[in-house]
Amino acid sequence: MIDLLCERFGIGDAVRDAALRAYERVRDIRYDAQARVKTNVLAAFLDEGVDESDLAGSTGYGYDDAARERYEALLARIFGVERALARLSFVSGTHAIVAALAACVPAGKTLLSITGRPYDTLRNAITQAPHNLVSGGIGYREVALREARGRSIPHDDVFDVPTVVKELEDPNVGAVFVQRSRGYAPRPSVTIAACERAFAAIKARRPDVAILVDNCYGELVEDREPTHAGADLVMGSLIKNLGGTLAPAGGYVAGRADLVERVAARLYAPGLGDALGPTLGFGRYFIQGLFLAPLVVEQTLRGLDFAAALFGELGYAVDPQPGAVRTDIVQAIRLGSEDLLVRFSQALQTAMPVNARFRPEPGRVPGYVDNVIMSSGAFVGGATIELSCDAPLREPYEVYLQGGMIAEHAFVGAMRAAQAL
Repeated sequence: MIDLLCERFGIGDAVRDAALRAYERVRDIRYDAQARVKTNVLAAFLDEGVDESDLAGSTGYGYDDAARERYEALLARIFGVERALARLSFVSGTHAIVAALAACVPAGKTLLSITGRPYDTLRNAITQAPHNLVSGGIGYREVALREARGRSIPHDDVFDVPTVVKELEDPNVGAVFVQRSRGYAPRPSVTIAACERAFAAIKARRPDVAILVDNCYGELVEDREPTHAGADLVMGSLIKNLGGTLAPAGGYVAGRADLVERVAARLYAPGLGDALGPTLGFGRYFIQGLFLAPLVVEQTLRGLDFAAALFGELGYAVDPQPGAVRTDIVQAIRLGSEDLLVRFSQALQTAMPVNARFRPEPGRVPGYVDNVIMSSGAFVGGATIELSCDAPLREPYEVYLQGGMIAEHAFVGAMRAAQAL
């Protein structure tokens, strides 16, 4: 495999040798969780009973849109929840998350983030941008993860539960927020096992507090979702994992029916609920993409494990390690300098199926504090289930490699990036 790719794409010398060693490290990794995820998704489709007529969509207001109703029912089964709201009206995962936070945290109450500082665009929306949530009357506090304080501890024990429980003594805390993925921070992504332990402690202390989870990049990676571990609501994007590379746009929230209703009222209007929202003929893409999603996620994990092994062989710090338990589709690689971030991103771009001849440069991106360089050549704009990378130009100069619908494509991209370094 590696010899074939190296010969065809001109990879030689030290990178080829490192790639051969890396492939030997990862070739026998088992993806048992993905086997269970495939079974769960297949069962959801068979239990739901999707008909060909469900694949049609609607225009205008979208009343009685069969594709939308069936798709949301499938998501509810997969997440094990009362209700799901999945709409083209959500333009991004951040949009779905902020809408959920605004709907579920009443004015005068406090939102408590227990995974520390959220990623750039979300924290901007909560505390810094014009018309941010804090300016609208909610309080906001953070509790850092234990791992973020430099302690080497098991991944299922990263929450600072004693501090979280103490914070919950404040009766004004109205909701707890968890960002499952690492975002742009040198911190671990959070496993479902870690969530389950923390959520149990939260519910024991304050059963009235809603637990809201940013599930972006994490869907279908483990064989359980945060809602199976006690979360009241999960939010995310439909052009990441769940989209299976086919969904053209959209976001979702899923969980308790009363919380989903609050979000629907904010997204549309009080009294309209979730009765509106056309799929505009894209229903088949959503439903078929969801059916394919477990396979695409597995391919992504295979590609990321190879990239972790390759850059580890070349002496770079990587997280997660190859073969480690993964909870999202993000691979952090610490390159150590702005120059290497740029070289990595520009070389990765040359492996893209779309826009391979473009040359990414660092620049300002709406919602981000620092300059960012991104590499992407997706068939769906911004669909990070397809191979891409992001890197803020700040210490510790980590690049975040994401997605890859075909493992061999990720292999080539990783080797070209390594060769450029």
